[in-house]
Amino acid sequence: MKKIGLIGGMSFESTIPYYKIINEEINKTLGGLNSAEIILYSVNFCEIEECQKNNDWEKSAQILTQAGLKLQNAGADFILICTNTMHKIAPQIQSKLKIPIIHIAQSTSKELIDNNIETTALLGTKYTMQEDFYKKILIENGINVLIPEKDDIEIINKIIFNELCCGIIKKSSKEKFLEIIKKLQENGAQGVVLGCTEIGLLIEQKDVAIKVFDTTIIHSKHAAKLALE
Repeated sequence: MKKIGLIGGMSFESTIPYYKIINEEINKTLGGLNSAEIILYSVNFCEIEECQKNNDWEKSAQILTQAGLKLQNAGADFILICTNTMHKIAPQIQSKLKIPIIHIAQSTSKELIDNNIETTALLGTKYTMQEDFYKKILIENGINVLIPEKDDIEIINKIIFNELCCGIIKKSSKEKFLEIIKKLQENGAQGVVLGCTEIGLLIEQKDVAIKVFDTTIIHSKHAAKLALE
């Protein structure tokens, strides 16, 4: 079994499901008392969020690169960055490593293709929704991407950072998300990518009419599959 390296803590609320899902998938396949071999480096999200707010992506790249190198030196065979937004700097981190980073948008693209999704809604932080680093990978895989209106982007971003990252789940926030998803569905979205690893704490498949693609689950299951290859 290959050793999985996780760069987590962004936030710790979404790192917990990564650990749980990967172990469940390994045990489901191997049975008995089998579990995954995981090395976790959990960063201080306060420092990372400060870098995001100040547009200091170089500093955040340095922090995560150091985490990646420590995982590599500890024996990890590949690495997952347990957040969508910080894949903005995945190329910089990858350039300093000898082991691969499994890109969350590539894992998600494959899942969308396997489900015959041609047009998807993308929800996430404002960085993920507005910038190209994430969307371009979906587009390069032949998938059309719809994002919310400007005001809705701000609503989603505030809920993620002020509530979900702190483990706060509000019914009113869920209703806002569902309204936004419905608008995107009316504009042609066949599915919705939960492109922030915390959104799955708020939105589930049973809540919406279109197919939900929870990137935390997709990324975690992909990691378990790779570990067993």
